[in-house]
Amino acid sequence: MIRFILLQNRQGKTRLARFYDAYEEDEKRQLAEEVYKIVASRSSKYTNFIEFRNYKLITRRYAALHFTFCVDISDNELAFMEIIHLFVETLDKYFGSVCELDLVFNFNKVGAFIRFYCCDRWKCCDGGGG
Repeated sequence: MIRFILLQNRQGKTRLARFYDAYEEDEKRQLAEEVYKIVASRSSKYTNFIEFRNYKLITRRYAALHFTFCVDISDNELAFMEIIHLFVETLDKYFGSVCELDLVFNFNKVGAFIRFYCCDRWKCCDGGGG
């Protein structure tokens, strides 16, 4: 099950965050910072799957954006890599070469895509979030 989704730029600014577990605002900010430090410092020669606390991070970088999913340790990594890829391709088709500003100014539409691809279609989370 998906625990949270983060879309962050190269500077560490979180452009979109969806949390499917209950966290305080400080915890959310701390998680985003911690995940960014891990993902940004990771060499491209290593795998995109990272053990993180009692979970697993699946991350992929497209241009200047890091797409990161935090999932249960027993979940299939390749399935989530495919979800990230489908999600990015959908954004590309919708926005015509998606960029960071598309995420910032159309966060509601991007959130709807996340709900469709990750929650409704794949039944990977309980549908909550914020």
